[in-house]
Amino acid sequence: MRGQRMSIHSMTTWLKRQPPKVKAFLAVISGMAALVLLRFIVHDHDNLFVAAEAVHSLGISVLIYKLIKEKTCAGLSLKSQELTAIFLAVRLYCSFVMEYDIHTLLDFATFVTTMWVIYMIRFKLKASYMEEKDNFAIYYVVIPCAVLALLIHPSTSHHLLNRIFWAFCVYLEAVSVLPQLRVMQNTKIVEPFTAHYVFALGVARFLSCAHWVLQVLDTRGHLLVALGYGLWPPMVLISEIVQTFIWQLWYRILKSF
Repeated sequence: MRGQRMSIHSMTTWLKRQPPKVKAFLAVISGMAALVLLRFIVHDHDNLFVAAEAVHSLGISVLIYKLIKEKTCAGLSLKSQELTAIFLAVRLYCSFVMEYDIHTLLDFATFVTTMWVIYMIRFKLKASYMEEKDNFAIYYVVIPCAVLALLIHPSTSHHLLNRIFWAFCVYLEAVSVLPQLRVMQNTKIVEPFTAHYVFALGVARFLSCAHWVLQVLDTRGHLLVALGYGLWPPMVLISEIVQTFIWQLWYRILKSF
């Protein structure tokens, strides 16, 4: 047992000493290996999306625990929570008018808890909010996402405005974590509960990405046709991949602070 602990410690130390490019390469290899493993041990790959939403809820629960027990919001980004609330609100609207299902209820629960977190940061725990560190301009992501949604959106039979809204929430979700990562970068300190929250969302994003990739493989590419034609199907997959690696790589880098 002691030898195993020493081996794990040696491996961890070795990983921390590697340059970012090596860490990125190892992350890609690890992600591909995990995809292969999930394909064989999870029979219904739709369950991966449910698991992603469950892990996301777990991450929100960590924040709620932090806010209630420690009565501080230090290290949390209000702007990240606001971006999360925006894309959840848009996705809820689209779910109600386009495809009402169990995921709509799960999104609603996440939206309510996110709004509660925003309320606590903005009013109840405002004194501990690091506003000067939370200096990421959200219009840097909102405007590009809106423009991209106007140009590339689903080609289904739904109303054009609803299709644009759906594309907007997909793109915005992919980058909603950036303000939180900026706060962690500015403070150079990863507060434990914040780190657990970021890690949980990183896992959720990986499971969501795995769901889409494996579904495409299972249907031999027919899922892309079901999503529509043109640039939209690959943009969905690209958004999933981008947000997965934003979470994973940034978490590994900031963990070394």
